[in-house]
Amino acid sequence: MREISDRQLDRYARHIVLKEIGGHGQRRLLAATVAIIGAGGIGSPAIQYLAAAGVGRLRVIDNDEVSLNNLQRQILFGIEDVGREKADVAADAVARLDPEIRFESLKRRLDAGNVADLLQGADIVLDGSDNFATRLVVSDFTTRGQVPLVSAAIGQFQAQIGTFRGWEENRPCYRCFVGDAFDAEDCDTCSGLGVLGAMCGIAGSFAALEAIRQIVGFGDEAAGKLHVFDGLKPEMRTLRIVKDPACRGCGGQGLSRASS
Repeated sequence: MREISDRQLDRYARHIVLKEIGGHGQRRLLAATVAIIGAGGIGSPAIQYLAAAGVGRLRVIDNDEVSLNNLQRQILFGIEDVGREKADVAADAVARLDPEIRFESLKRRLDAGNVADLLQGADIVLDGSDNFATRLVVSDFTTRGQVPLVSAAIGQFQAQIGTFRGWEENRPCYRCFVGDAFDAEDCDTCSGLGVLGAMCGIAGSFAALEAIRQIVGFGDEAAGKLHVFDGLKPEMRTLRIVKDPACRGCGGQGLSRASS
């Protein structure tokens, strides 16, 4: 692990004085590679907070362009970015925050055929995609590769954030949570349901926090927990997800004999 420069000591001073992070934790962040799937509502704040935290390499996977109706919730973009590719705008934003961060812009749609190429070498995957097909492909890959997965989703006034390490004993993968969920053919009509823009900020920031927790290692164990924030009440509740021994993703990996 590389040493922290004087400039970095100053930049990350508020991290380093935290006993839960300190210099060792900051060096872990500087050495880490985080792959972020989607630069939209969840990815926008997550990218910025991970860059600001000093994550050494950010890999953003998104093949979409900025549209006018994104600006209500995707705070990475401005009116001048409409029509530009989101991954390129994200690269510019990260360069403004910290030009020392190594940024990988992958303008491709992730699927079962390219998931290994796109996620290879990532220490953490943060999934902010908007469909079950992508999420399940990502879950299965990260479980097989033993890569921690932080999954975040939003809808209307609700946000859900969970951390998954399904290869470990008695810890579920994302597929244990949703099963073989599929996207309805009329899924595009989901856009008609709407979403409060600020909910994206909550979900993306929380997801960034959980990614940092996985890299550094502090606080309570988060794997296998789903945090649900209800913006109407408002309140947050935490659910513990049970590992499914019949899951097609983890297949009961890590289950002890006593629990199998």
